[in-house]
Amino acid sequence: MSDHAAPVPVRSVPAPSAILELLKPITWFPPMWAFGCGIAASGAVLADRWPYALLGILLAGPLVCGMSQAVNDWFDRHVDAINEPHRPIPSGRMPGRWGLYVAIAWTGVSLGVGALLGPWGFAATVLACILAWIYSAPPLRLKRSGIWGPLACGLAYESLPWITGAAVLSGLAPDPKVVAVAVLYGLGAHGIMTINDFKSIEGDRRFGLRSLPVMLGPERAALAACWVMALPQMAVVALLLAWGHPIAAGIVAAVLALQGLSMRKWLRDPRGLAPWYNGAGVTLYVAGMMASAVALAP
Repeated sequence: MSDHAAPVPVRSVPAPSAILELLKPITWFPPMWAFGCGIAASGAVLADRWPYALLGILLAGPLVCGMSQAVNDWFDRHVDAINEPHRPIPSGRMPGRWGLYVAIAWTGVSLGVGALLGPWGFAATVLACILAWIYSAPPLRLKRSGIWGPLACGLAYESLPWITGAAVLSGLAPDPKVVAVAVLYGLGAHGIMTINDFKSIEGDRRFGLRSLPVMLGPERAALAACWVMALPQMAVVALLLAWGHPIAAGIVAAVLALQGLSMRKWLRDPRGLAPWYNGAGVTLYVAGMMASAVALAP
């Protein structure tokens, strides 16, 4: 009997589990929730429009968001070899150029489904696909910037699906109030995206990705992220009060206050507690989104 174990055969085609992991289902929730906020803000009767609601949620999460994750993993494969070597591409479970093929195929499927949602849905899908590719792919590769990268992600993950959901479900151009609140929450999501950069400081620094934690250091980057998340929510509270929605304004103010308590804890150990705040603080953030959306429904 040989003293050496037989080598594990290299796969030429990825396993379905590797493809699913590449699409990162855990990341699908924010855009799906944002599209749900758009449904709520539209005031549409779901009994009449439920196919559009289901297609939109599928498009926002598993398709467009999944596509963006595949694009990001392909162009980040060298960085992930340092930060997350267990990911499908650097680990070899997604062999050859299969990561790129999945990203291209998922882009095509997303555009096809987006076309089923009418002109608003298709236009939003085109814009989302463009943002996904220029965020990760050269020559623009917006993620190299700690300013433009999180901004593109925040607007694509929160503002765009929210506005799209309101337009698709109502069949009309979105109300300017809905657009204003959706954009504010998308701007605040810049801070949420910065939280994700705390896990990859070493690889980002080595490959020239100037995330806020790399540029400012963990402590100052965390403080900046807190203010970026808080200020747009303060503006939402002011707008809701001005528009005659005191209950919704109170809910947003309350969840913002609870976020403040969570932020104080996070700032004690920005790097170590980033995953904790990503669960605790972000849950409160998205709760305020839905309260605002319900209040704006006609």
